[in-house]
Parts: sequence; structure tokens; C-alpha cells
Amino acid sequence: MLRVITANLNGIRSAASKGFLDWLQQQNADVVCLQELKAQTADMSVEMLNPPGYFGYFHYAEKKGYSGVGIYSRRQPDQIIEGLGIPDIDAEGRYIEAVFGNLSVVSLYLPSGSSGEERQAAKFSFMERFLPRLEALASCGREFILCGDWNIAHKEIDLKNWKGNRKNSGFLPEERAWMSDLFDRVGLVDVYRRLYPEHEGEAYTWWSNRGQAYAKNVGWRIDYQIGTQKLADQAKVASVYKTQRFSDHAPLTIDYAIDL
Repeated sequence: MLRVITANLNGIRSAASKGFLDWLQQQNADVVCLQELKAQTADMSVEMLNPPGYFGYFHYAEKKGYSGVGIYSRRQPDQIIEGLGIPDIDAEGRYIEAVFGNLSVVSLYLPSGSSGEERQAAKFSFMERFLPRLEALASCGREFILCGDWNIAHKEIDLKNWKGNRKNSGFLPEERAWMSDLFDRVGLVDVYRRLYPEHEGEAYTWWSNRGQAYAKNVGWRIDYQIGTQKLADQAKVASVYKTQRFSDHAPLTIDYAIDL
């Protein structure tokens, strides 16, 4: 059994102070994908770099206190691919891939466009340039899981207040169509939604810090594990962990009936 967790930490130091690393030790995960580290190497404790039982790998943003992705793995990967080889994207620390034989596990942090037109334009630019990479991955014959914060709710079922967000970043028609393209044209699978096609509130992974969003479960499902058809067929159970709060996102865990 392969257990994969994805978690946007909104700052690894903040999440660690709220018990994330302690929680992780109890999860028996094989691979853990992290987003929004908001740290550089010098900021990381020994336990953040290599939690007991794990190898840690990171792609930091050049800007301090911003973005950054990482992967913890029980088994040492055969290869680590840091970044996409696209300078402006890689400067923001948004992609890291761990290769295990014929399987790749990716930690991805897709830009948010919610702060204004400039960042929305950067998000669209990322999406446009990332799609050919996904197509290449999908056609190379390898199996892979893309974990992370995609900053897009795909369907109406994926956020509480969908009617009021149709013109807002994260639920724009262009963003949703792009995700549909991933699934339909590229042939990838939204693994959680494959397992639980009807889940609404229990599927949310992010809540605004404004108002009483978390208390009222006015959330969005923007954290995904997206995989090849073969891997998705092996997915057995998925869960969103909400008992403790480590950040404004909740960890998503999926078990696959394969060995790493």
C-alpha cells in the first residue's frame, strides 16, 4: 500500500509550531508533498529538513518568506527534479518531482490570482506553459501523481458559495475549463473525486480566514491528488484531516494499492 499526503502549510515553521510534524509521525505516510513553505534552508530546523524516518527535498522560492514546495519520502528517490526549467516559474519555487522507478510523485503549488490582475495574469501564464509539460508526462508511459494546491475549484460541488464566486480567481470559467482539459484531453484523473463523486463539505481543503468560514465550513476544494488512469484505479480510500488545524488548508491523504 502506498500512502500519499499533500498539505499546503502556509509556512512550514508556523505549521510545525501547531503540531504538523508530530501529527505526521503518526500517519504512516510513504510520500508527503508540501506547499507554501515560506522558508529557505537557513530557516529550517533539522526536523523540518529530515523528519525522523524521512528524506526531505525542497525547492525554495528566491523571495524570502514566499511560496516553496517540498517532498518527504520514506524511501530515497532514484531522482529529484527541482523546478520546470522555466526561470520565472522556478524563481517562485512551485514544482518538485520525486522519481521512484516508473512512478513520479510531484509537489505542485499553482499560483493564486486572488491578489489582483497582475497575479491572475501570472497564473494564466503558468497554466499555459505547464500544460505541455503535463501532456509530455502523460504520454511518456510513466505513472505519476501530481499533488498540491492548484488554487482552482473545478466544479460547483467543490466550493460552498459557487454562485458568488463565478467571477473570482479560483473559480473562473477559464480556470475550470483548463482543469477539464487536464482530465479529458490529457487523460488525468482527479483521484478524490473518482472515489467520492458526491462529497461536498467533507471534501473542502481550504477556508478563508475572513468571517466564520472554517466554523461554518464555507470552504473550497483546491488541494488535489491528480494521477494517471492506472494509479487512480488503484486508489482505495481518501480523507481530509480536520481534527487539528495546521494552516488555512487541510491535509489530503490517499491510499493506493501499489508498493513504492
